[in-house]
Amino acid sequence: MPWSDYRPYEIVKQPRHAPEEYKPKAGEIDLGTTYKRDFNSYKVQPVSIVRPLERQVKRGKLETVPTYKDDYRAWDIQKSELYKPEDTYQPPTVKFGNSTTFQDDYIPQEIKPRQSFKPTFAVKRSTVPFHGDTSHRLDYVPHPLEFKSARPREVYKPASQALESVTTHRQDFQGLVGEMAKICKPAYNRVTQNAQFEGSTEFQDSFQPWEIPPPVVKKAAEYVPPTGTMQLNSTSQLDYVPYQVHRVAAIRPVSHRRNNNAPFQGKSTTKEDFPAWESCRQGIVKRQQQIPNPSGKFDGLSTFQSHYVPHELIPTESCRPVNAALSSSIPFDDVTMYSVEYTPKKQEICPASYPSPPGYIFENTDSQGHKFFRKITPAVKAF
Repeated sequence: MPWSDYRPYEIVKQPRHAPEEYKPKAGEIDLGTTYKRDFNSYKVQPVSIVRPLERQVKRGKLETVPTYKDDYRAWDIQKSELYKPEDTYQPPTVKFGNSTTFQDDYIPQEIKPRQSFKPTFAVKRSTVPFHGDTSHRLDYVPHPLEFKSARPREVYKPASQALESVTTHRQDFQGLVGEMAKICKPAYNRVTQNAQFEGSTEFQDSFQPWEIPPPVVKKAAEYVPPTGTMQLNSTSQLDYVPYQVHRVAAIRPVSHRRNNNAPFQGKSTTKEDFPAWESCRQGIVKRQQQIPNPSGKFDGLSTFQSHYVPHELIPTESCRPVNAALSSSIPFDDVTMYSVEYTPKKQEICPASYPSPPGYIFENTDSQGHKFFRKITPAVKAF
């Protein structure tokens, strides 16, 4: 843009925003939350304990055969052949005999000078005044925004049925018949108070001290320098063959520079139209003190000392039971909940042991010899 067409505009100093004075709100703070407003509490009845009926435990020998050994059948898997392609690479017989990918695929081409599309150095002055319209101002069409409807919040509805505290393990698990649990409690030998302490413990009798030999210090071997002279030849010095390279001639375009003998003015659009502003340092913004400073003399009495009311300490009653041994004449029945409520599980035969398993239909066989069966689903009659 030439200097004659450029019109500088007046620079107006931007007003500074003065912060408003803080004014505390009057009234009390409402501490109500969304949870307190939307949550509807309801009464919860205690869940009744559901226990199965007591059953008599049959005594018998427990078969300790795991499911893995009982159901697993080893298959005869044949070793698959390798699909690795054959190695057809042959090393060259001469050093640097193989050509590179760049040498095989690159085709040298003749370099032609490009045609210059630079416009001529001629200033064309416009006679039409600048109107200031842009493509955005002419083509932009404002569209009204759509109104968003507020979605109503769903009301919480509690479940009508009560929660059944029956798990899948309690409903479907049936245990095996086993022997009654034996008592592992050691015999109770009452210690009299008049018995004397022998002064020996199990640790003193079983663990006697023994001598620890001092650690063996390993002697470092003395350094012996190698004999002979060191060869300073590297792989590059032994295998590299020097080549005579011709110097590449520089390819430069023809210079179309014009000699201008006019003196340099040293003026620019930025220096003339954007002068430096006088800047002043902004002062420190301090908040006005709302609590006035005390004017009287400090009497040495704190808020805790003036408002604290001492109370008499009431000793806490000890709930610790009396240290007395409880003796009962009733024998230990050694009956647990597991031995009473455990239901033996019926042992089923693995369908893989049959040549044609009942309840399954043969589908196909894969490449490794594995047979696949599909379970027969019973037909459901419609009402």
